[in-house]
Amino acid sequence: MRSTGADGQSELYRNFRAQYNKPGLIIDVRWNSGGQIPDRFIELLGRKVTNFWAVRDGRDWQTPHVAHAGAKAMLMNGWSGSGGDAFPWLFKKTGLGPLIGERTWGGLIGMTGAPALIDGGRITVPTFSIYDTAGEWIIEGYGVEPDLPVVADPTQLAAGTDPQLERAITEVQKALEANPNGSPKKPAYPQRAGVLKR
Repeated sequence: MRSTGADGQSELYRNFRAQYNKPGLIIDVRWNSGGQIPDRFIELLGRKVTNFWAVRDGRDWQTPHVAHAGAKAMLMNGWSGSGGDAFPWLFKKTGLGPLIGERTWGGLIGMTGAPALIDGGRITVPTFSIYDTAGEWIIEGYGVEPDLPVVADPTQLAAGTDPQLERAITEVQKALEANPNGSPKKPAYPQRAGVLKR
């Protein structure tokens, strides 16, 4: 995901709808330039399946229809900033999966109400910053630490191997082995012939 702006929201939703039924997901926010607070992203990724519908002619359905119950991991690096800092922090805070890669940039300060100037320029002034539920300032000036640090070795990248992605695949596979997320086996249909209860 290249940003947490409108383009990033569209990209996440489009990709999520196409992949939500896969056993595992890897969300890549490396080089994410931010944009908006990614709470909607977390809500989408954190949806819980509540039930299934036995369908007479076709595959069974789940509710909510677009939800992923499998293993997840997130890739991040030092170029993930602003909303690209907030997204990994929220991902970790909500327990969606491990953060893999390198510490994020640490530039999570918001700017709103920046008026345009007559010459087409703009003045930006920091207007909001983040603190946690314990009343501690977080992220700004430091970033978000990965759960599993993996350096993106340029030599390996040039040779066509992405060590961060490889580690994420390994972690998602391990999580799936430990806790397979497949939908439950459909129960036998109840025998209702000749049964009448009053």
